[in-house]
Amino acid sequence: MIVRPLTTKAVLRFAVCVAITFLAVFVFTHLIHVNPTTVALTFLLSVLMVSATWGLLCSLFQAVLSAAAFNYYFLPPIGTFSIAETQNWVALFAFLSTAVIASELSARARKQTEEAVHRRQELERLYHFSQQLLIADNILQLLNAIPQYVIESFGVSAAAIYIPGKGDIYRSGPETRDLDADQLKSVIARGEAVVDQERKLSFTPLKMGVKTVGTIGISGSLSRQTVDAMGSLIAIAVERASAVETLSRSEAAREGEQLRSAILDSITHEFRTPLTAIKASITSLMSTMILADADRRELMTVINEESDRLNRLVGEAAEVAQLESHEFRLDLRPRRIAEIVEDAVAAIRPVLGKHPLETRVPENATILMDAERIKEVLVQLLENAAKYSGAEAPIRITAESANNSLVVSVADQGAGIDDMEQGLIFDKFYRGKNQRYRVQGTGMGLAIARAIVEAHGGKIGVTSQVGSGSVFYFSLPQGR
Repeated sequence: MIVRPLTTKAVLRFAVCVAITFLAVFVFTHLIHVNPTTVALTFLLSVLMVSATWGLLCSLFQAVLSAAAFNYYFLPPIGTFSIAETQNWVALFAFLSTAVIASELSARARKQTEEAVHRRQELERLYHFSQQLLIADNILQLLNAIPQYVIESFGVSAAAIYIPGKGDIYRSGPETRDLDADQLKSVIARGEAVVDQERKLSFTPLKMGVKTVGTIGISGSLSRQTVDAMGSLIAIAVERASAVETLSRSEAAREGEQLRSAILDSITHEFRTPLTAIKASITSLMSTMILADADRRELMTVINEESDRLNRLVGEAAEVAQLESHEFRLDLRPRRIAEIVEDAVAAIRPVLGKHPLETRVPENATILMDAERIKEVLVQLLENAAKYSGAEAPIRITAESANNSLVVSVADQGAGIDDMEQGLIFDKFYRGKNQRYRVQGTGMGLAIARAIVEAHGGKIGVTSQVGSGSVFYFSLPQGR
């Protein structure tokens, strides 16, 4: 049997027990004279107090010391350890038995209280740990974070986790070298926990039901129940993250299929219309029919216009690809916004037709921008305003400074856009549900405009009310 030396704290506790006993003796022999029953109850109370405070060993010492003091100072013949009467033997034995039993019960209650507090703390740690596990949906991010979560939540010195098929062993803490990789892998095959009490190491399989998804190794002291519960929580979190990741991939694949279908539908429809017009015009020109000069010029005009339209469609598709891959550079120079508006209006004039145009743009407002790109944004917004408004509905262009930005707006009096569609119209290939078959277009223009504005560090948006028209606006930061 190994005899452990007493610590300084233990010696002090025994000294306090001696002091309490002799203080009671001094009070009852010199200051207050009471009967032996009161003395016995006082000593018993001191035993209970010591037991509740310091545990069983100190309380047993206090019980024996109190019994000796009770015998020597309060049971006749006083001043000796002998007992004259049988009833005093019974009283001493009853006192000592009561003190020992009370010490045992008090120590047991104290131990149970400590265990209950410890279990409550472990439950709180497990709850906090489970909350942390829910933060990450990416499986690799979760596996990297779990060892650190274990150290922070349970106060262990190191942790390592191994999931088959995920490659590396994920570790955290200064003593991870003790968590052997071969041991982590072998626990999966065995399906049982391995505990090294001397080195305070434990290797536990991560199980969800009968399925083992991995292993966790811990350097530190934790109860078997806590480690098992931790393993179950980690297994559930890993399976959840894997399921979310799989679902995300499936959703991305589904959206990709929808996007490809939208692209094919849009491009097929938009390319077929000019090709049909060009084919019909060329067929007429090549026929044996004698055409008047006016008719011939009209067919040549159709071919020219539809060829330009095809060229623009191809250019838009290429531009979308460039913008998304960030393979373009802005030629940023100080330019007056009034000049850019004038250039955009001139470029779009044939499309505006009979639409009255009102401009409210400060002449001297200068901002750092790529003039050609911002002109492209304005052309797109003006073209949309003309397409989706009545034949002679007015269009208004305004520009003003607000919150260190220059805000440019294009307002029309068209049919308006409902709230649900306002968040979608800047997406690629999206076209208004009530306009997609009435007005030609690919749905790429606003997506291009958004990419250009965001590349400048600005924002683009729309405010609209069905039946009252729309206001498209974009902002460019000033003072860069």
